Amino acid sequence: MTDAGRVPYPLHLDLTGRRVLVAGGGPVAARRAADLVAAGADVHVVAPAVCEDLRELLPRLTWHEREAVDGDVEGAWLVHTATGDPATDAALAGAAQERRTWCVRADDAAASAAWTPAVVHRDGPAGPVTVSVSAGRDPRRARALKEALARWLDAGAAPLRRERVPGRPGRVTLVGGGPGEVDLMTLRGRRRLAEADLVVVDRLAPTGVLAELGEEVEVVDVGKTPDHHPVPQEEINRLLVEAARTGRHVVRLKGGDGYVLGRGGEEVLACRAAGVEVEVVPGVTSAFAVPAAAGIPVTHRGLARSVTVLTGHDAPDHASLARLEGTLVVLMGVSTLPELTAGLIAHGKDPATPVAVVERGWTPHQRTTTAPLDRIAAVAAERGVRSPAVVVVGAVVDLAATVGEVASARPSTSAGLAGPGELVAPPGAVAYCPGA
Repeated sequence: MTDAGRVPYPLHLDLTGRRVLVAGGGPVAARRAADLVAAGADVHVVAPAVCEDLRELLPRLTWHEREAVDGDVEGAWLVHTATGDPATDAALAGAAQERRTWCVRADDAAASAAWTPAVVHRDGPAGPVTVSVSAGRDPRRARALKEALARWLDAGAAPLRRERVPGRPGRVTLVGGGPGEVDLMTLRGRRRLAEADLVVVDRLAPTGVLAELGEEVEVVDVGKTPDHHPVPQEEINRLLVEAARTGRHVVRLKGGDGYVLGRGGEEVLACRAAGVEVEVVPGVTSAFAVPAAAGIPVTHRGLARSVTVLTGHDAPDHASLARLEGTLVVLMGVSTLPELTAGLIAHGKDPATPVAVVERGWTPHQRTTTAPLDRIAAVAAERGVRSPAVVVVGAVVDLAATVGEVASARPSTSAGLAGPGELVAPPGAVAYCPGA
């Protein structure tokens, strides 16, 4: 409600190609002009001098280097006054009133016939979303509401799905879901999920986020487990393409980052070969995030200046890996850990090299097992280490004893240094086998 008890009428205008007058050359005029230029308006700024922000908009607007006069209102569909002189602004507003042209006064909201709302704008494959906020001519309250709405949109909590229109092409979005915790997903990934008609999800994706989806969103689980791939990759590719061809927005939700040993490239190529629009939203890769959760930086000054990431599913070149001076990170390597460690040692890798295996990183069940290279396979087997886990080989592993696990939203399993070579934590959380 306004001070007079009247409710303003909200309206979004199409100003494409329409003449708009901005009177004034300062920062306020620059903000208004920038928004108008973005809206495609034919913007005319009238001021004897303009600030740097307005100069940067040239030649996308027209600058008349003089004082504004009543006649400048002629032919304008909309007027913004921000001259800093109340008498000039009032005169221009009066001239606009006579010509039945809406005028926004920056100097006096109470005397204005129109107001500029606080605006949240987001673009996405489902189309742009614009939310305007008016708070009874209280700009601070309007800004606070705008910021709250922006967080709501960015968190993917808003209903952003677009109604399917017959004949409208569908699309595929590959979303990297991060290492496990829902709040480690990117904001863009959350928004794309909120726009989805169909979600094709992996076992290691942050499946907790699926509870936030509407009942009308279809979810297909194509998760793989070690030695068990119920849905072959070729079938996943076909599913993505065929669903998009029905006009749906398909989100392929993966754990970690889809481009880091996640076959995301194969899915993108399949979509493009079929003429399907595809977008990639990167995620926090577990190759780096899971070691970090255990207090292990994959690079560290004086210890490791490089990092190599490989999959444990393929037979590696042990000779080349043994010569690496940096950190080695192995994904999906639990079942082949004995072959990896034996191969590295056989080709000259120091048997005392520290190794860590971090299971279920960033979940309440995270557990870290640490031992030298020549003993890690036996220790891991003894403890019943299972996939999913990340294997880290290198001197940086020893930093876990002093850095400690990263604080997170999950139940605390933080570790501390109790004495030389001994890493302690709550029972069952960490096993440490000192080197010889």
